[in-house]
Order: sequence, then C-alpha cells, then structure tokens
Amino acid sequence: MRKSLIALAAGVSVVLTACGGGTADTNETPEPTASETTEATESPSGEATSEAPADGGTLTIWADETRVAAFQQLGEMFGEESGVTLDVVQKPTGDIGQDFIAQAPTGQGPDMIVTAHDGLGQLVENGVVAPIDFASKADLFNPVAVQAFTLEGNVYGVPYAMENIALVRNNELVQDTPATFDELIAQGKAVEGAEFPIIIQQGPSGDAYHLYPIQTSFGAPVFVTDENGDYTTELGMEGENGTKFAEYIQKLGKDGVLSADLGGDQAKQAFLDGKSPYMITGPWWTSEFVDAGMDISVLPVPSAGGETAAPFVGVQGVYVSSYSENALPANQFVDFLSTKEAQDVLFEQGGRVPALIESAEAVDDELLQGFNEAGAEGQPMPVIPEMAAVWEFWGGTEVAIINGTSPDAAAAWQTMNDNIKAKF
Repeated sequence: MRKSLIALAAGVSVVLTACGGGTADTNETPEPTASETTEATESPSGEATSEAPADGGTLTIWADETRVAAFQQLGEMFGEESGVTLDVVQKPTGDIGQDFIAQAPTGQGPDMIVTAHDGLGQLVENGVVAPIDFASKADLFNPVAVQAFTLEGNVYGVPYAMENIALVRNNELVQDTPATFDELIAQGKAVEGAEFPIIIQQGPSGDAYHLYPIQTSFGAPVFVTDENGDYTTELGMEGENGTKFAEYIQKLGKDGVLSADLGGDQAKQAFLDGKSPYMITGPWWTSEFVDAGMDISVLPVPSAGGETAAPFVGVQGVYVSSYSENALPANQFVDFLSTKEAQDVLFEQGGRVPALIESAEAVDDELLQGFNEAGAEGQPMPVIPEMAAVWEFWGGTEVAIINGTSPDAAAAWQTMNDNIKAKF
C-alpha cells in the first residue's frame, strides 16, 4: 500500500527530534496582517480564513513516524502552490498531545499537529487549538469524521483518515456469515478444528473498545447523544439495555467464547494459526493476515442485541495551534488538506480510508471497503472530558464479569456506572 518516498524538494525540511518546532522567522519573511492585505478576512465566527496566499514563510507541523513521509510529500506540493515551507518534525505518537499542551503557550510549540480526534477535549480544555472555518467543506467529508472533530458547535481539525474495527472472516474455514451474533457463535463452534468460535481480544485489564459493537447492539451506547448527534454527559450504559449486555458477556465468558487470556498479541496469533473462523479487529492487522497468505473478508459485526452493532470510529486529522503566529498560512494549509489531491496522498502513504467522501469512494481495496462499510453506522470515540472516567472503570468491570470475579453481572455493571458518575 505504501509508495516509496519521493525526493524532498528544498522547500521541505525534516527534523528528526523530540523538540518543539517554533514559529516562522518573521525577521526574514514578515507575515501580512489583516490590516495589511485586502484579501485576508475573518469568518462571521471570528475564525481565520485563508483567502490570501501566504507570501513565503515557514509552518511547523508535528507528526509521528508513520505520517512523516506523507507530510513531507504534502509539504512539497503545498510549497509549490503557496511558497510556504512546511517544516515536518517527527515526534513519538504518545508525546504529541501532552508536549503540545505544555509547549504551545510558551511559543515553542508548532503551528499544527497531526493526531487522532480523541484528544480533542483535552486540547480544547487547555486552550491550545483554534477552531477552523470548515462550514463550506463539511458536506464533502464523511459526517462521522466531521462530528469527531466537532466540540460545542466548533470544528477544530480537518479530518483525513478513518479507522474502525469490524468482523474479519477466514474464508478457508467458513464462506457465509449468519445475520446474528448467536448464529455466528453456533456456526463457529461447528467448524472442525476451531478452538474458538470467534476471537475478541481482552487481556487481564479487559478491552471495552473491541466489545463495543456488541454493546451498542443492545442499545447501550457509552453516552447519550443529543439531536445534533453530539455526546452529552448522560451515560447510555445504565438501565435495562446495559444490564442485558453485561449478562450477555457473562454468558459468553461461561461458554468460553470470551477469555481474559486472549490479549492483543495472543488473539492475533490464534487467528493466524487458524484457530477461529472469525476475529473482531481493525485494519492494523489485516495486512499481516494477507502477508501470511490468508484468504479473508471484512464484514460488519452481526447484532447480538437486536440493534445495529456500531463500532467506535477513530479519525486522524490536523489541528491548528491557537498560539500560532502564522494563522493565515496555517488555515491555507487546512484548505489544501481538504482537497482530493491531498487526501489521496495521505491514503496512498497511510493505507487508511480517507475522510473525504470523493477520495473514499475511489478506494478499490476490498478489505478497506469492508472496514468502511462496517463503520458506516459507527460512532466517533467520545472527546468529552468525562470519557476519562469511563475508561477508568469500563474494561476492568467487563473482564471481571467475563471471568466470573464479579458473579452478579447486573450489580457489577450498576456499580461501574455509579463509579463513573462519581468522577464527573
């Protein structure tokens, strides 16, 4: 899927360091202000727009090692159009958000960062990202991707890639998939030589993310959404539907369908070894299955509770720093990232479904199309601060129910909800 990195033009510099990027050298290339150009304007909401082309200068962007090559290539393309140099600084994935929060207010942070949408709540709470003018572009993107970068009515990042989990089928073991999860389990148990009817990774701490499609099929989303589809702080896991889900995974644990012994690596290897006809996983492992010579298909997760099995959708995108002194060219880069040309490059380099609808529709990879279809009814990972309390108790409670440590599933589930709400 990846293409070789093209030769870098002189306008793109790469810094392989964990230090901050900084802002443009205004002594050499002063940025025009809104009063110095008749083309630079503000949107009705006061957001910077990018009607005027930047007159040289440098933008600094932080990206992890898996995205540096793509943004190098985009930097060359953008520089040819705008005259602006894109300085791509490589940072470890886990450091980008926290380092940005720490360095942006000091003036040592970058103009932009590349990261996932699920850190949005913390970035906004710390005041380090600026809303972007996205109203004219929103309809061009997958609505789930736009929702992922929206908080309190403002869009804070331009999305470019989406990923979610789905049902992966070993076609050598089964060729047709039943419509319900219970029927799938029965089918898997009947496969000769299969050790597991389906593989869903858990591990000693649990894994609520991989169980979430099953949970939503019981009508028990993590949070209730409002009429605009935005998450509220009301838990959707309480009540009868949540209890039914808890009792269901308890049954799957007793039946040996779910096991805390199957962490991520163990789950992957078991599927590679042909120990199950099915696995719930994401695109990060399907390439390994294909490389191993497996014949696989990617499908939506069948419903266990009668409603649609909706996985979490993770979205990658680019944020603009609220402390950047280069807001005009930064927003011009945002506009550039919204084009099919740019989104296609990011897909070719990253191998994830594009957020731009036109680019996504042009993807001819059957496995990625399968993930895209499985995530069509998905839900963005919540970005509200209250989600931190959910993660604290969620997976641990589930694994305790699965392995029998908490024999009263309904009581354990209610205690979990009470503990979560006490943290709000």
